Amino acid sequence: MVVRRPWLASRVAWWLIFLAQLGPLAYLAWAVPTHQLGYEPVVDSLRFLGETALYLLLIGLAITPLQRLAPRLGVIDYRRMVGLYAFFYATLHVLLWLVVDRQLVLAVIWRDVSERVHIIFGVLAFLMLIALALTSTRGWQRRLGRRWQTLHRLVYPATALAILHYFLSVKLDTRTPIVLACLFLLLLLARPLTHRLVRASRHGSRRD
Repeated sequence: MVVRRPWLASRVAWWLIFLAQLGPLAYLAWAVPTHQLGYEPVVDSLRFLGETALYLLLIGLAITPLQRLAPRLGVIDYRRMVGLYAFFYATLHVLLWLVVDRQLVLAVIWRDVSERVHIIFGVLAFLMLIALALTSTRGWQRRLGRRWQTLHRLVYPATALAILHYFLSVKLDTRTPIVLACLFLLLLLARPLTHRLVRASRHGSRRD
């Protein structure tokens, strides 16, 4: 009997998903010089990069429940890739703020960090993402053993802090961060619910 691998496990699918996540960066590279972002390109670019990082963090959190509900899709193979792309866009967000917006003036950067609450939340979230990215390899997974899974639960407070950072940084239109917060809460609920559904289905199949 020939067991077919899920299409998402193919090399073509891997490259398509990999390149698709470069789409936001390609759009930004086109939008900035053609003045498509608005009157404040730096501020708009900061927001765009931060939103992209948040979207990818939420997609990464959705992978485990989706894998439990549809294991044949093989989406779990992309969890690390999506997480690293989220870190990549978060890094671009931070670098743009440090280098372009604050021009590496340490006094200005320190004033922002010490006086603005949303900056503090953003810095904490980014530090957690650094820890997750550095230990994302299989080598670190082997070295840390069970502690690796405990460490990588930092993705939840990191995402929560990033959403809070976004919400507090928006002056008028808070709809997007509120929607993202709702999606985050739904994903938090989906994790234990899908786990229970899988366990219930296994018990039911054993009884049959």
